[in-house]
Amino acid sequence: MEKRLYRSKDQRMIWGICGGLAQYFNIDPTIVRVIAVVTMIFGGWSILAYIILRFVIPLEP
Repeated sequence: MEKRLYRSKDQRMIWGICGGLAQYFNIDPTIVRVIAVVTMIFGGWSILAYIILRFVIPLEP
């Protein structure tokens, strides 16, 4: 079975991007969220990436 990246319906805070990435890589969603917040603080590019991923990654069926 092929592994697919989806935005999470269960592990979502805003759009489910971090929850979906955590499910895909089989790690805790809190780790992904902390990494996302740290990169948003120290590198402004991640805010733009988060918004783009919202439209690129489909919602979990």
